[in-house]
Amino acid sequence: MQTLRRQPEKSVVLGVVVCNGLEFFDFVTYAFFAQIIGKVFFPAAAPELSLLLSVGVFGVGFIARPLGSLLIGRYADRAGRRPALLLSAILMTLGTLGLVLTPGYAAIGILAPILMTCFRLVQGFALGGETGPSTAFLLEGAPPRQRAFYVALQMGSQGIASALAGALGLVLSLSLSAQQMLDWGWRVPFALGTVLIPIALALRFKMPETLARPEGIPSAPMALPWRSRQVVLGILVIAGGTVSTYIGSYMATYGTAVLHLPPADGLQAAILVGLTTLVGALIGGHLADRLGRWPLMFWPRLLTAVVSMPAFAWLIAHPNAHALQAMSAALAFLTAVTAGAVLTTICELFPAERRASALALIYSIGVSVFGGSAQFIVTWLIGATGNPMAPAWCIAATSGAAVIATLLLPETRDRAHSLPSQRSTTANSTLFD
Repeated sequence: MQTLRRQPEKSVVLGVVVCNGLEFFDFVTYAFFAQIIGKVFFPAAAPELSLLLSVGVFGVGFIARPLGSLLIGRYADRAGRRPALLLSAILMTLGTLGLVLTPGYAAIGILAPILMTCFRLVQGFALGGETGPSTAFLLEGAPPRQRAFYVALQMGSQGIASALAGALGLVLSLSLSAQQMLDWGWRVPFALGTVLIPIALALRFKMPETLARPEGIPSAPMALPWRSRQVVLGILVIAGGTVSTYIGSYMATYGTAVLHLPPADGLQAAILVGLTTLVGALIGGHLADRLGRWPLMFWPRLLTAVVSMPAFAWLIAHPNAHALQAMSAALAFLTAVTAGAVLTTICELFPAERRASALALIYSIGVSVFGGSAQFIVTWLIGATGNPMAPAWCIAATSGAAVIATLLLPETRDRAHSLPSQRSTTANSTLFD
């Protein structure tokens, strides 16, 4: 049996969570600067068309996520969680560096949006391969009664990343002129991400390996790691959360472009969304370990489906900073509180040798098809119908589908699992002791 190297708790958690947060920071920052990026790379006669093209390229980043999840997730199930996580972080760094260095349309013409699209594909491929291995690592190293809480740290790190991206955007918008933001200011957050990721990489080099197999037994051949019923239900549950998450990221742009609020108001809402996501994820993970996975997956998502329409109607009737912040924070909390339960349940449905690739592909398909298209669809619907309620329609529909899917999933908290941490450590010992 392979022996797992023990590691102090803070180093193990930081190696996964910090780098996961930074990768999400690099990916989601684009949403906060979509309007400016549209002007730099997609100049058009109508501002609405420029924004639509920009959020379309934001969605392009999701196209490569299923491929990244399949290849890097499978690599994690064959070679281990640690090398897969290192690979995804390196690829994200390269994609983000490309965004920083690509000149605008005025300098190199049509090549600018082409390069932008290519680098977004690299980012999407990297992020697609991040979720499965990182979640599997946290699950396999956590104490048996705290798995959902440790898995929820991943969503918490994304909340911190969103808050930092919004805060940096707010500082830049208040410090720089509109022309300076257009010329170079929007590049600063991406540049910061490329500087910080090597620090997180150093932490990942110190990670132990949680994937253990009996000596001499090779890894399983390449194969689809699930039954069709599980994948469909998993995708629908993920879709409910990811549409809410990425429409939440879009609220800064929504506040500016639709509600005609100052950019600072939208970015303040983004900061609050990030902090609320952190708090909601930790609370939800703790409750999922105490009450079970199913209640945390079902009730917050049902509440989201019910309140999204009246909440947006209230915001549109009272278009001010406080209303935008309150509605955005409430939506973020309801989404985050389900995250630990959802990801843990999907992980617990599969054995260790299929876990990373199964979660990675289920998650990335759900995120790519629904989350990746959410901002584009919302922007198009608002332009086509003139109705600012479009985000609420999308949230209510996907949350309703997630509720139905949750009804068909089992409770997994008390199942007996063959986890590497149980096979390769003593009964009362884990990686995070």
